[in-house]
Amino acid sequence: MEREEVLRLRDRLAAGARRPARTVMEASTGSRGFVPGPRCERAATGSGVLDGMRLAVKDLIDVAAAHTGGGNPDWLASHGVADADAPAVALLRANGARVVGKTITDELAFSLEGDNAWYGAPRHPTDPERLTGGSSSGSAAAVAWNEADIALGTDTGGSVRVPASFCGVFAMRATHGRISLDGVVPFAPSYDTVGWFARDAQRLRAAGRVLLQSRVTQTQRPLKLRIAHDTLELADAPVRDALIDWCARAGIEQRVDVFDGDWHEWVNTYATLQGLEIRQQLGPWIRARKPAFGPSIAPRFEQALALDPALFEIWNAWRTRARHSLATRLAPGEAWLIPAAPCVALQRNASGDELGLFYQRALALGSIAGHAGLPQITMPLASANSLPVAVSFIAAAGQDEQLLDLAVALTHNRSNA
Repeated sequence: MEREEVLRLRDRLAAGARRPARTVMEASTGSRGFVPGPRCERAATGSGVLDGMRLAVKDLIDVAAAHTGGGNPDWLASHGVADADAPAVALLRANGARVVGKTITDELAFSLEGDNAWYGAPRHPTDPERLTGGSSSGSAAAVAWNEADIALGTDTGGSVRVPASFCGVFAMRATHGRISLDGVVPFAPSYDTVGWFARDAQRLRAAGRVLLQSRVTQTQRPLKLRIAHDTLELADAPVRDALIDWCARAGIEQRVDVFDGDWHEWVNTYATLQGLEIRQQLGPWIRARKPAFGPSIAPRFEQALALDPALFEIWNAWRTRARHSLATRLAPGEAWLIPAAPCVALQRNASGDELGLFYQRALALGSIAGHAGLPQITMPLASANSLPVAVSFIAAAGQDEQLLDLAVALTHNRSNA
């Protein structure tokens, strides 16, 4: 879809015209995850471990001489082309990856569903009546459909982990701060991370070593695996049963607890601090531009902008205590299994009540790594109701490489079983 057509669609929706559900996306050549219209393609700038790999880039991340649309036509219209690649893109291109397109994102990352009012919903790889999850929806879909070997996303409260779980692909959320966020549209910077997807564990690790600029020269000791038992209570029964069954087959028995109290406090803290940072980062642009947002996204920004900045001190103190408590219990050399998402991929026609319950539980689960700045890996090693269920582990900050090694080891063991 050309830029001018997107702007015309924006004007129609803002005036109250009703768009037939998802016709924009389904009619486009980018229906498997890419931003509609001509593809943003860039050759590799060097050679290395990623030679020949196809790279898709979430449309919140800069690619030189291309617009970063942010999933919103007003953002697209008010920002020029990027002067340079974001460091994450530059690193991957320098090591042999070629860019094959920008991928759809939920508007400015403010969703976990994977349904954009302007561009539609990327097609789920196994069930067309399901959502891919967001906000890195297009990147997950592009990899799942084998239209990219690796893809970049961003993760604040689960925007890589949820779509990876829904679509059945490998993915990684890096330790907070390990990968530069330069050239990435800011959302809630104290939670924002770069993440990536891959079709298999080997590619995930190869891309990860490039992005993390790893200097590991020897094999690390395998992580000791534990089950974060209380987090399983937030999952639907089919997902919980699938994960318990996987743990039994993998010989994982030792249990730990994460929340150390009411899990609602975790999600409430996350939602408040995220909203305050959105207010600070995007509030000035929203007030000046008065952009049109989709009907499910607009109220979220209104609520964020209405928050009292004085709340920050209270909730940040809670986060500091939770981070410290988790750090004292999650030892280096351990990895804790938690659900990446509380359910299998959502139905496209999910009710408001279903979505509300999903968000409460998904954000509580996503906030664990978020509050403490931890890395988290997501692997499509289980299933429920013929849909993917991610086996996902968090580890202590800086243990990214060990989690990538774990993914390779688990898939190797699986293939030899």
